[in-house]
Formats: sequence, C-alpha cells, structure tokens
Amino acid sequence: MNPIMQKSGLSVVGLLVAGGCALGPAAIAQASAPAQAAPTSSNQTNRSGERVLGFDYQAQPNFYYCGPAATRMALSAQGKALPQDDVAKLLGTTESGTASALDITRVLNTLTGDRYRTTEISDPVARPDQVDQLRHDVRAAVDAGRPVVANIKGTAVDMSGNPHSYEGGHYVTLVGYRDGGDTIRVADPANPALGEYWMGLPKVANWIAERGYSS
Repeated sequence: MNPIMQKSGLSVVGLLVAGGCALGPAAIAQASAPAQAAPTSSNQTNRSGERVLGFDYQAQPNFYYCGPAATRMALSAQGKALPQDDVAKLLGTTESGTASALDITRVLNTLTGDRYRTTEISDPVARPDQVDQLRHDVRAAVDAGRPVVANIKGTAVDMSGNPHSYEGGHYVTLVGYRDGGDTIRVADPANPALGEYWMGLPKVANWIAERGYSS
C-alpha cells in the first residue's frame, strides 16, 4: 500500500476523498441532466495583475463526478475536450468519488504530457510555507496555461462573502490569480449558479489542508 494513501478509514493523508463529492442546491437540481458548458470563461487575460485562463466550465452531473468535472475543466484549457464519462473512466471514479489527487495528476499527465505534479498539504491548517508554495505553484501553472486541480474539504468563504461547504470532500479547479497570487480564481463544478468565484489564498490553502493538489 502506498504510505501516503493511508490515514484512517475515512480519509487519506492529504489526498483521498472522504465520502465522495458534494453538490450545492443548484447542482442537485440539474444532477440528472448532462453536464453543460457555461459561457462564464473568457480567453486568457492579463491586466492589472489579474490572469485568468480560458476554459470550458462544466457542472458535475451527479454527486460523485466532481473529480472528472474539475479535471475536464483543467483539460479544456489545454485543448482537451473529453466527455466527463471518459475522464471518469480514466480516473477510476466510482460512486465513492475519485480516490486521490494522485489519480488526477496521473490522468492529467497522461493527456497533457507529464506537466503536472502532486503537492500535499499534510497539516490540519496550512503553514505559511505551504501557503507560499501554493501561491508559487498556482502562478507558475496558470502562467504556463495549466489550471490546478485541488482536493478540498470543509467550508471556505469567497471574496463576495459566499460560503462553500463540502464536508465530505470535493474537487475544484484553480483557473487564475490576481494580487500577485494572493487571490485565487476557483471554478467549482458543484456550484453552477456561481460557476467561478475569487477566494483569498490562505483560505484556499486551508481548504486543501490534509489533502493535495495537482499543478
């Protein structure tokens, strides 16, 4: 057994989804419908320190497809428009969710040419050096045209004051930054009502705490 994969019966050191993905009310309402692309993204921009990648937003079509949806959004920014079902098969996604950020990295590398690596934030609260590392990794990835896929858990509040709660675990795609990387653009497959939102870097890092991200 991979030593980084075993922490308890419910979660894995930094990387395993505990209980699959969650859906917000808006996503539950459309969970039986095919995932639809939303026109929320624009081409890559770079103005006033803001950089956001163009990609195809897609909501997850059921409660356990957050991993495939987040991965598919990251792939779309790199010219790979696979159906979510195809991505799910590559990830090994089941009704328990997508097992690990390691699987996200594996599939992204298979389809994009070994550009990604997995980083774990092993502590319950992200240390300052881990926050700095996330800033560096998001900036480097976005500058290279490569969205980041993050395995998150718990509740975090975005810059508009909206809470986003995924106590059972979730995957989101980090598609941009501003303020030198102190603010991160999040594409959330479980929340098509918002689609994308800005969140402070430390909050994103603490959302990932005890899990990992692919950058």
